[in-house]
Amino acid sequence: MNIGNVSEQSGLPAKTIRYYEDIGLVQPSRRENGYRDFAVQDLHKLAFLGRARSLGFSIDECRTLLSLYEDRERSSADVKAIAQSHLAQVDQKIEELQALSATLRDLVVRCHGDDRPDCPIMDDLTRSDVRRRENIPLEQPSEHW
Repeated sequence: MNIGNVSEQSGLPAKTIRYYEDIGLVQPSRRENGYRDFAVQDLHKLAFLGRARSLGFSIDECRTLLSLYEDRERSSADVKAIAQSHLAQVDQKIEELQALSATLRDLVVRCHGDDRPDCPIMDDLTRSDVRRRENIPLEQPSEHW
């Protein structure tokens, strides 16, 4: 199969498929004219990679998972450990995003959103982390801001 067919069947853009080839995740054979010739096995690998990436696994995690996919002697405990580690990262990111959402929600609620120049959102954005930790008062923006 050529890259167009594999792209269509796997749902991955040709550019992504070429990238996966460049980093060694798939290795299609080449025809005499130099064009890539993907086997059905390559298509399965690409579909596997597409699904793994859609679940947020990193390229390195995908490489490991692909290696386990190809290893018929694999232990499901190895696969589960990778998935559990990734799940912990996802849960951590969710917590961070929830905290970010709460902060933004609070700022939006506190902002009057009218013609007044004072704005809690702008005040918050102009406070550096150091100022927040040390509770240093805000300075007015300088002329060259």
